[in-house]
Amino acid sequence: MDQQMIENLNPTFLFTWKGTRYREEKKYHSHDYPELAYVLSGQGRYRINGEIYPIREGDLLILNPGTMHQALAGDGDQPATEFFIGFSDVQFHALEPNCVPLPEGRMILHTAGELKQRLFRICSSMDAEKSAMREGRYFMLKAYLMQILVLILRETVQPVARREGQSFESVNRQYVVEQIVSYFEDHYSEKISLDSIAGNMYLSPFYISRIFKSETGDTPIHHLIKIRLEKAREILESDRSLSVQQVAAAVGYEDAYHFSKLFKKHYGLSPSQVRAAR
Repeated sequence: MDQQMIENLNPTFLFTWKGTRYREEKKYHSHDYPELAYVLSGQGRYRINGEIYPIREGDLLILNPGTMHQALAGDGDQPATEFFIGFSDVQFHALEPNCVPLPEGRMILHTAGELKQRLFRICSSMDAEKSAMREGRYFMLKAYLMQILVLILRETVQPVARREGQSFESVNRQYVVEQIVSYFEDHYSEKISLDSIAGNMYLSPFYISRIFKSETGDTPIHHLIKIRLEKAREILESDRSLSVQQVAAAVGYEDAYHFSKLFKKHYGLSPSQVRAAR
């Protein structure tokens, strides 16, 4: 890589935004700053400078100032979930101010393998950093942005070789599943629905169910039930002072009878029998 292209890389970070595209963007527009849009999951379409382009998971859109663009509603059950990054004050060698090099002259970089994994992780880290509201957040977000820009520059000079016949979708899928399981572990005592999980993760309930099943062999709700019953057994074995109703409520069940039926089906013993056997 030409060192002159990156030795003065010091962008101003402007914003990030994450969302799922359920309908067509209202305006066909452009910006006076560069914007990156990384497709975290799903698929869709974009109108860019008068042409229609399909987009899918792993695509990185590079929208330089003046580039006319409009997100269009995708087809099917997997709407695109995108992560946007706006910034300014970049100057690359032999380019206009605030213009990012376009790998092989293309505005959409189709990523795979290690590059796809790294971009997904960086975007996920940026989203978490934005939500955390911790001291130094701006500089952390700027540091992540610089990583992405350097990865793009590397692609313009020497694109990463693609392996044929190998899928890397499982990286994103595993991350989603890990997030869901972590949420279950932290919130099992609360009311949880597939719709609420999907809304928090900007994904569709159908997509979440499908990938959870494919990665674990289980449905999200059934996995939640197992976590709740395991927690209930721990409580029953450690605290004899609580009633079955109180134990049920502690793991998210309002109906003690329904809880007892699930418990006996899972363990072969009722909650009272588990307590008596202690």
